[in-house]
Amino acid sequence: MKITDTIRYAGVNDHQIDLFEGQYKVPNGMSYNSYVILDDKIAVMDTVDANFTHEWLDNIQQILDGRTPDYLIVQHMEPDHAANVANFLKVYPDTTVVSNMKAFNMIQNFFDLDLTGRKIEVKNGGTLSLGYHQLTFVFAPMVHWPEVMVTYDSTEKVLFSADGFGKFGALDVEEPWDDEARRYFIGIVGKYGNQVQALLKVAATLDIQKICPLHGPVLTEDLGHYIGLYDTWSSYTPETDGIVIAYTSVYGHTRDAVYLLAEKLRSKGCPRVLVYDLARDDMSLAISDAFRYSKLILATTTYNASIYPFMNDFITRLVEHNFQNRTVGIIENGSWAPLAAKVIKEMMAPCKKIDWLKNNVHIWSAVKEENRKEIEAMTDELCKEYIAKSDTLANKNDMSALFRIGYGLYVVTSNDGKRDNGLIVNTVTQLTDNPYRVAVNINKANYSHHVIQQTGVLNVNCLSVEAPFSVFERFGFQSGRDVDKFANITAPADENAVPYLGWQTCSVLSAKVVSRQDLGTHTLFIAEVTDAKLLSNNPPLTYADYQTHVKPKPEQKKEDKKIIGWRCKICNYVYEGSNLPEEFTCPLCGHGADDFEPIYENA
Repeated sequence: MKITDTIRYAGVNDHQIDLFEGQYKVPNGMSYNSYVILDDKIAVMDTVDANFTHEWLDNIQQILDGRTPDYLIVQHMEPDHAANVANFLKVYPDTTVVSNMKAFNMIQNFFDLDLTGRKIEVKNGGTLSLGYHQLTFVFAPMVHWPEVMVTYDSTEKVLFSADGFGKFGALDVEEPWDDEARRYFIGIVGKYGNQVQALLKVAATLDIQKICPLHGPVLTEDLGHYIGLYDTWSSYTPETDGIVIAYTSVYGHTRDAVYLLAEKLRSKGCPRVLVYDLARDDMSLAISDAFRYSKLILATTTYNASIYPFMNDFITRLVEHNFQNRTVGIIENGSWAPLAAKVIKEMMAPCKKIDWLKNNVHIWSAVKEENRKEIEAMTDELCKEYIAKSDTLANKNDMSALFRIGYGLYVVTSNDGKRDNGLIVNTVTQLTDNPYRVAVNINKANYSHHVIQQTGVLNVNCLSVEAPFSVFERFGFQSGRDVDKFANITAPADENAVPYLGWQTCSVLSAKVVSRQDLGTHTLFIAEVTDAKLLSNNPPLTYADYQTHVKPKPEQKKEDKKIIGWRCKICNYVYEGSNLPEEFTCPLCGHGADDFEPIYENA
């Protein structure tokens, strides 16, 4: 195969293989790619798998057409690429091996070779001239072995990318690139997203017109598509909106719940629902799609006080490959001691940025009416955005949509002539800049409204992200009619004798009211800014920040939760039911009811 006039393909196709790396099914085989650069000096780029020694050497001989190679460049020491280093040197003993220190150390691990006087050890960014071709070596540690490097030919603008941009499948089989490249990337390279990101940053500085990987086709068109996918995969960003349901089921009850959930998801507008039976389906496809789609449901049984083995394997692989940045929900089944949800969350604790569903499903053996309601609630939570986009399913009177307006949060301060006052508002808007005018909307029921109505002056204090919840307690949850909101506070004042917060604010605006607009329950005060101070460089606090980071989350007390069973503190025997009889004794260890502790729903 001719890559360019001076770069030739010397690789082989493998249709003997059934499992790549002993675990990934490859029904369309594999390719092991090698390349020859013909120049004043001839360079061979990598070797191939040990099962194809003679075929590869024949390819090399044919390309050389009587010439002898000057260099063997070893980018990666994995045996499917480097198995024939020693065999090549037997045939071409005068060849110089070009690689890096880590690779040369590995060569000695694999082969009994004396390369004294026959090697060039390159550094990161090192170069090699072949005459017309100028090669630059870029180290790519852990993509996906520590010795890996890629090679850039600046003359023909070709990137020899080692295992990067590879895919499963032989080159004599026509198939789409994305799916098998994704499965290859997640399985082989996926753990090392940060390292791939670092390599992509270097690649962005190069003019690349062709990519020559060690597996899969040479990429010559639409390189932005392939590089974009690598950026998505290595940054662990969901590629496609949709839901993957991965399940294990012993007697079919968990499967029933999964099928019911899938049916409801499709009925409520989910664009893509994929269901994997982990005991039967290709595990690598399930892993690949878990990384591809935005949401994942894990459904399994409690098994030997843990989870079913195939689900255990699946989650182990997710964690090993740095699964993150996804929404995850759980369907657990347990006939007497449900532990699946607890085990799953413990196993996935290392995973970053996991948004756990609030609505999960808890089955006691078989699916009951209560479980159908749980599945309905899970569906609604998963499909909230899909439902909102549907003309037929959307709630068109959901006023919580107003909460998504980009509100800031402010303390508006005033003085009634006797004492200082302030209140929390979230509706302050700049109207003009010549003159500078702002609009402040205040509820007529607030005492501050009365004060500003009478005095016509106010200060707008722009709260910063450092403002704690205590600020809201002081100025928002009590009335200035009843309490002195500035008690025990020494606050600076502006020229109008109106106080402002000299702390936990990023700026303050002093303003005089120039007009009013009656809005029924509120008055919109139009005020001209007379003084403006920048108090800190901290960013302003938004309403969303307040809801997420400042406002305390209500803690559910255990006594408010439903008791679903009792666990013996001595031997862990579980009694099912909300009420444990006083006279009950553990059938395993003989201890009485006093030695049992409650098991709470969702605990």
